[in-house]
Amino acid sequence: MKLAFFGGTFDPVHLGHLAVASAAMERLGLDLVYFVPSDAPPHKRRRNLTEFQHRFAMLALATAAERRFLPSLLEANSTQPNYSIDTIRRLKSTLKPPDKLYFLIGADAFTEIASWRQPIELLSECDFVVASRPGYSLEKIEKALPESLRSEATLLKESAEETVSRVQLGATTIHLLDSVDQPISSTQIRAAANNSVEELSKYVPRLVAEYIRKQHLYLGDQLEQEK
Repeated sequence: MKLAFFGGTFDPVHLGHLAVASAAMERLGLDLVYFVPSDAPPHKRRRNLTEFQHRFAMLALATAAERRFLPSLLEANSTQPNYSIDTIRRLKSTLKPPDKLYFLIGADAFTEIASWRQPIELLSECDFVVASRPGYSLEKIEKALPESLRSEATLLKESAEETVSRVQLGATTIHLLDSVDQPISSTQIRAAANNSVEELSKYVPRLVAEYIRKQHLYLGDQLEQEK
């Protein structure tokens, strides 16, 4: 099987997240995408996040219609920060030898990867799929790598018909997924949460919009700036 890990706070999951996962699934022939909400992300304080149970419930609603999307509790009930290197190793330990694992990540997050815990080790654990945005390029992926790895990177351009280009880093392939451009900001979601379900549904799946309204989430200034 070909599987992808898609982590984040998902506060909340929105249509942009689903578009990225769908594009990666189509282009790479993924059998399963794990949506893994972080309970204790290293870069954020818990008190600034919507409670984990709400974020997981919204993920379950958002992914219900696609059997290949799986909301995961892999980082639930954390007493320590959720470091990607630990989560990926734990996930890999459950897979079978023929399985292929990808790490699905947004371009903005990937630019910070050199500051993550054990980035060199993480980049050796699985292939990466970087969901691009306008102006992002393979060269920017190369520059985002830890400095000691940059000399090892080889840029591989695909044919003009392909939408996935690659950076080869030893046994690891980093794919650039440049077919997704659906920017959604927390400001838009927060503003819409104060209005109707119809307005909110422009940014999140309708079931998620209904859940947000029923639970009175993201009203006023509750949601901090989040991609």
